[in-house]
Amino acid sequence: MIFIHDYTFIGFLLMLEIRHLKTLTALREHGSLVAAANDLCLTPSAISHQLKELDHWYGVEVVNRRSRPVTFSNVGQRILKLADDVLPQIQITQTDITRIVHGQTGRIIFSSECHSCFDWLMPLLNQYRHMYPDVDLDFASGFESNPHELLQNAEFDMLITADPIALKGIEYFPIFEYESRLVLSNTHPLVRAERITVQELAEETLITYPVDKHRLDIMAKLFIPANILPKHIRTTDLTQMLIQLVASGRGIAALPDWVVNEYEQKGWVTSRRLDCVSSTGLRRTLYAGYRTEEKEKSYFEGFLKQLTKFSQKRNQYYSA
Repeated sequence: MIFIHDYTFIGFLLMLEIRHLKTLTALREHGSLVAAANDLCLTPSAISHQLKELDHWYGVEVVNRRSRPVTFSNVGQRILKLADDVLPQIQITQTDITRIVHGQTGRIIFSSECHSCFDWLMPLLNQYRHMYPDVDLDFASGFESNPHELLQNAEFDMLITADPIALKGIEYFPIFEYESRLVLSNTHPLVRAERITVQELAEETLITYPVDKHRLDIMAKLFIPANILPKHIRTTDLTQMLIQLVASGRGIAALPDWVVNEYEQKGWVTSRRLDCVSSTGLRRTLYAGYRTEEKEKSYFEGFLKQLTKFSQKRNQYYSA
């Protein structure tokens, strides 16, 4: 039940405007009508008019303008408390709305068909967070069997893939070309072999990530086209565990050059070019797939620009 005095209180609140709250706050800060008026880009008479409005509405003097500095009645003190509560929230809301209107806030959900792409993607996302702190970055859970269709259906916003598919409303940006290299233990006989055949590799235990075989470079571009499968396949989620298994002679692997380089420089393993695929080895291109409409969002376009810079730097590094 609402009583008459409740309606009166609500009426008092409705008469108050943001300008009144800002005026009282400025008077408290500066202590005079002239200084407060300069701060608010108003005239002293405009400030005086606002105070008369408040005095009339509440039936009491809200501000004692005769004192130096000005002082506030109990009513004035109560309105100032309201101003302290409300004005910061208004400022925060205005800032948030501005960022939304100008595309500075939102969410990007990523998915990747490349298990080891997180090695270079995570540092890139950390840099992006500094420029767009109000954009949420997330990853789709697991590895989907139909990621391109899920991208088209807006289940996520960006797909890292080496196998672009022509779909309506989907664009693919080529990030960089890489080489998938054969990884061997330092004492493996194939390290010194003049030429390596697919038949020899099929006799080995292939150590890889637990993903569909068609998404593994060595399977999709070597074993499956040759209609040969490795006799044994062992899987692990962790790249370092995979390398350790290879280093200890438990099997062979095929990994992107950016992964292999790190462990080969440490002396853990040896890599070979898969020239049984072609004279230049097993080479692929990584793409970032996204819906065309996403480019209209400023924060998404900002990530594409950062991805372009990363692509140029990496290509320059590997072409040097």
